[in-house]
Amino acid sequence: MILKSINPYTKEVLEEYKVMSEAELSRKLELGNKTFKSWKTGERSSKMQNLGHLLIKNKTQLARLVTAEMGKILREAEAEVEKSALTVNYYIEHQDEFLSPRMISTDARESYIRFDPLGVILAIMPWNFPFWQVLRFAIPTILCGNVVVLKHASNVTGCALALEKLFLEAGFPEGVFQTLIVDSGNMEMIISSPLVRGVTLTGSNKAGSSVAGLAGKYIKKSVLELGGSDPFIVLNDADIAKAAETAVRSRFQNAGQTCIAAKRWIVESKVAAEFTEKVSAAVGKLSQGNPLLSSTHLGPLAKPDLAESLARQIAFLKKENNELLTGGTYEDCNFQPTLIAMNKDRKSVFNEETFGPLACIYEARNEQEAIDFANETTFGLGASIWTGDLEKGKRLAELIESGFVSVNNMVKSDPKLPFGGVKDSGYGRELSYFGMHEFTNVKSVWVDA
Repeated sequence: MILKSINPYTKEVLEEYKVMSEAELSRKLELGNKTFKSWKTGERSSKMQNLGHLLIKNKTQLARLVTAEMGKILREAEAEVEKSALTVNYYIEHQDEFLSPRMISTDARESYIRFDPLGVILAIMPWNFPFWQVLRFAIPTILCGNVVVLKHASNVTGCALALEKLFLEAGFPEGVFQTLIVDSGNMEMIISSPLVRGVTLTGSNKAGSSVAGLAGKYIKKSVLELGGSDPFIVLNDADIAKAAETAVRSRFQNAGQTCIAAKRWIVESKVAAEFTEKVSAAVGKLSQGNPLLSSTHLGPLAKPDLAESLARQIAFLKKENNELLTGGTYEDCNFQPTLIAMNKDRKSVFNEETFGPLACIYEARNEQEAIDFANETTFGLGASIWTGDLEKGKRLAELIESGFVSVNNMVKSDPKLPFGGVKDSGYGRELSYFGMHEFTNVKSVWVDA
């Protein structure tokens, strides 16, 4: 079987890759397990520091690879690489703090908690942030003493192999970070291996359910970061100009292909007309096209089927008498930024993720109705609340069913804060010390005389 990497803007076939045989996969897992035995007690910080330097040194080259493989505009691709390097520095700085044994007062002479690595961890990662999604998991996981095998999305195989090359150039032993060129049909064979001790997936709900089922079947630790339908709540006392500007940036970055984009704009009635006017004007100024040009705001969607799926969702919303304000058209992977005003009866409840440049405006009569709208979804990843009253913002944040709430800002991951969702958006956490501990054995030690 052959996997192809195709530039979504030019349609050029960038590279073809032969899928690994089961024998090759077994050798990769065996190498990872063998390397783990020495890596778990070795010095790790200097090599990770080298990786951070290489990310910055090769930023332009890496960013161009991202742009070629999945269509992200170049400046956003460069920012992705920079953020990955920033996360390297964060974990190097806090490694000892996060992993040092925690002394606990008990009846024992001495008792404490250790955080020991587990072994080979499988990462199943998506194409929308080809470096960041991988590295925000891999950096803390490898610094803990684990080793990683990566099953990346097939359309960004070049990015996956570039990452493996970077780890080797940084001085990591062969086997600490390996790319598996495999089809999704190989997942049970890999997860069932006694050499694999855990699995993390960032992706769709369907893929998450499948992987979680396999992890449960074979009793493997798992972390899932799945889809979202994030609400962006604008209250009467908010700074409407700032809220509108941020709403557009949050929804349309990466051509709308992000799980934490502000997908549902829920606005109190008093300011709904003003907000709609401002966002409509801003969306109308967004340019879609060549991702290498500095004047482009949105590149193409990563694959033709994504555009077709989004078009079907828009057709469904129009059929339900929601008003198309702008956009809605596409050619191949090039989708125009789209804005829809939702009708008052709210028949369209978003339990299916819209992954692309589509924003929907809901009107709410009051704060409580806005919160009800926000929670009226099976997802629970992120949410944003805009208000001039910070205490009210914090109070309402308690009522939102999501893993992250931002008051007067857009939702964005930060290495200092744990990231993940509730409900159908998954379980477990990445980033912060919570993310560093996900794939460790939290071991209690009791010592008596």
